[in-house]
Amino acid sequence: MSRTSRTLLILIVFVGGISSLGTEIALSRLIAPFFGTSLFVWANVIGFTLLYLTLGYYLGGRLADRYPREEVLYQLTAVAAVLIGVLPFISRPILQYSQVAFATYSLGVFWGSLLVVLLLLAVPITLLGCVSPFAIRLSLEDGDVRQSGSVAGQLYAISTVGSLLGAFLPTLVLVPNIGTRNTFLTFAFTLLILSIIALGRRRLYPLIFVLVLVGLTIVPQVTIKPADEGVVIEEAESAYNYIRVIEMEDSTRHLELNEGQATHSIYHPERLLTGGPWDYYLVAPYFAPDVAPADLQRVLMIGLGAGTVPKQMTQIYGPIKIVGVEIDPEIVEVGRQFFDMNEPNLEVVAQDGRYFLMTDDRKYDLIGTDAYQQPYIPFQMTTKEYFQHVRDRLTPNGVAVINVGRTATDFRLVHTIAGTMKAVFPNVYIIDIPGTINSIVVATNQSSSPQDFLDNIQPLLVSQDVDDRLRVVLAVASEHYRELTTVETQVFTDDLAPVEQLIHTMILDVAQGE
Repeated sequence: MSRTSRTLLILIVFVGGISSLGTEIALSRLIAPFFGTSLFVWANVIGFTLLYLTLGYYLGGRLADRYPREEVLYQLTAVAAVLIGVLPFISRPILQYSQVAFATYSLGVFWGSLLVVLLLLAVPITLLGCVSPFAIRLSLEDGDVRQSGSVAGQLYAISTVGSLLGAFLPTLVLVPNIGTRNTFLTFAFTLLILSIIALGRRRLYPLIFVLVLVGLTIVPQVTIKPADEGVVIEEAESAYNYIRVIEMEDSTRHLELNEGQATHSIYHPERLLTGGPWDYYLVAPYFAPDVAPADLQRVLMIGLGAGTVPKQMTQIYGPIKIVGVEIDPEIVEVGRQFFDMNEPNLEVVAQDGRYFLMTDDRKYDLIGTDAYQQPYIPFQMTTKEYFQHVRDRLTPNGVAVINVGRTATDFRLVHTIAGTMKAVFPNVYIIDIPGTINSIVVATNQSSSPQDFLDNIQPLLVSQDVDDRLRVVLAVASEHYRELTTVETQVFTDDLAPVEQLIHTMILDVAQGE
């Protein structure tokens, strides 16, 4: 094998490694607007990728022994490149169909659609799996078999370094800057051009593949996922989320993330209350004993979203100090641009919420958590250790508040998180918000009772100096709250917090009509 051939072979191995992991990462972003980014989805993507690579290793070795020619390898990589390039286009109808299945909990179609999307990876990833064993066989064609270990180790190392680069490139560079579709096309073009160079004049038909991919690049970018209601006025892909802003006919704007089965923030230029869980952060301070509106001076909101809660807090309680922690800087920009998240008293920190909590030394009168990745809560924000960090950052009469999802009849997640909070705080209360599938769980830093809540809100309900919007929420909360008195559930810890498993069983029960 000539030096040029050897160099091209090493490059193919390297780019093949980049493309295999890069395609896997990009596929997760392709799925996110429809299936989300749960642990279950990631397990499917990773598991199927490993399965296809395993099959490729086996087939690649067999093919290399039967057809030990360079052009065969480069034809395989050329075909893999084209299939990677067309993947975001041919998967789109399947993903749109799956959106309906998810909304109606039709599990047969739901799992079927996810399976079909993952099967789309089967041929390109299997072909990329063929590269390393094929390259080893070609490298040994004119060499000493006694060097086979060194040759195999070198080529697998090169492939793995490529895979390492493929894990970081789409996440940190490509997807946030050029989008998911163009990320697929970038991997496809790179692999295809290198394959054509390696083939040289021996095969001209791969040029047809180039023309196909060029044609795909000029297809106009359309909305990734149309809105069921309203109009999509903004779409963005960040390192963390697929983000879109929906504007309804009445000018209300909704922030949706990933699969869009939940609204993460709501904004209307002339209406403050939403009817959703955000409103009830306003009433949480009054569960502590002997509290008046003026006592709320400092608030921490973990899971800021586009700023619905800080906007409500500011309008009701004035320019109090509010710190909002949001892990995704792109969501912060969307909040400022489309949700008027520009309160001068709001300090925004783009950081992981638990990390911020552990490194910030300030005290707060209220610490709220609303960090859903629907329908999941990050497990590290549901544990006894997390709530201990929250309590450490509260003032003596402070409260902790968290938004928890449920169904109309299944309160298991609510009671489990409330029970976990009860292991840390002296008293815990639950507001089951009418007309929603959300409950707000409130824990007080010092001993309290339901009578404290009633004593605090009674003067506010009749006072003419209290904002009417606060009175509305107080009245609803007074009719729909309850104290958690007994704990009959598992207490989540950092070591064991099966929140995803619990939510999966809730979804299955809904699907089965229970």
